Amino acid sequence: MKKTLCALAVGATLFTPALAMAADVKVYGRAHVSLDYLDDGADYNEVGLSSNSSRLGFKAEQKLENGMTVFGQIEQEINFASGSANDDLEFATRDTFVGLKGDFGQARVGRFDSPFKVARGPVNFFGDQLGDIRNVTREGNLRFDERNANTIEYKSPKFGGGFNVIGALSLHEDNSVDNEANKDKAYDLALTYKEGPVDFAAAYEHYEEDANRGERDGFRVAAAYKITPELNFGGLYQYLTHDNDADNPDAQVFGVAADYKFAPKTYLRGQVFHRDVDADDANATLLAVGLEHRLDKAVRVYGNLATVLNDENSNLTPWAQGRSNSVGGVDGEDAFGLSLGFRYDF
Repeated sequence: MKKTLCALAVGATLFTPALAMAADVKVYGRAHVSLDYLDDGADYNEVGLSSNSSRLGFKAEQKLENGMTVFGQIEQEINFASGSANDDLEFATRDTFVGLKGDFGQARVGRFDSPFKVARGPVNFFGDQLGDIRNVTREGNLRFDERNANTIEYKSPKFGGGFNVIGALSLHEDNSVDNEANKDKAYDLALTYKEGPVDFAAAYEHYEEDANRGERDGFRVAAAYKITPELNFGGLYQYLTHDNDADNPDAQVFGVAADYKFAPKTYLRGQVFHRDVDADDANATLLAVGLEHRLDKAVRVYGNLATVLNDENSNLTPWAQGRSNSVGGVDGEDAFGLSLGFRYDF
């Protein structure tokens, strides 16, 4: 449950005291931990504790006299397993931005999930858990599920019943006196629809030639449909290409996922996604099944089983993304994991 803070207590760290006294300022967070058994199919099979994209954040929102609303957010990763998210003690490592919204839609600037990344939302049933779909969609230099820095984003008002258009431009990844840094931009365009039982997203993203992992393009479409109030079924297709095809072959990812609420607070979910790579013996298949029980709106416990079936030249695992407990995979070996998790949203 989100709690409103006294503005005088946080104004010095978020905004100027004058703004903080007028704004609705809130603190929120997520403590997400799991006990995992990981087996890489070769020499590693151990039990470990993981912090899974746990976070602490501050939100501020204020209505302006002209009818528009200014909003901002600062979000930091918190490691509830080791007590430290990173060695260099950075702040605002997650979605951090400021913006304006009104009848025109919404505009914001900062560092936050790209529209392409957000477009996996309809089938994100295992997000930040063992079995996260990013373990096959976000791989190697063909990497698009990013939180891009220096981003300007516009989101349209809803139209046609439930559609939104989202466009984003991510400017230079790093400040540099080198003029070539002007070519490391990323461009996003997305279309989403969410109304009634339908949740749909399609997105395109392009990175220019001097981006960190080179020039590349990605297309993704994901959709889910609530067949009944209890049963949600979805699918995803993704196609990624790289300018350097020799070292970074094209890849497709496709598959289906389902979430079934079989008791008032208990869910059964499963998924299968296949990564088809334009190279010899480099494909992989992610399978996951999980059981989740919600103690109330803020607290949930779950158990997941997940595996990646690797071809001879693939070494993916079902645990690499969004978690602190991770170990690399082994070429040609199937990776397996078991996870018991606890998540508290506050």
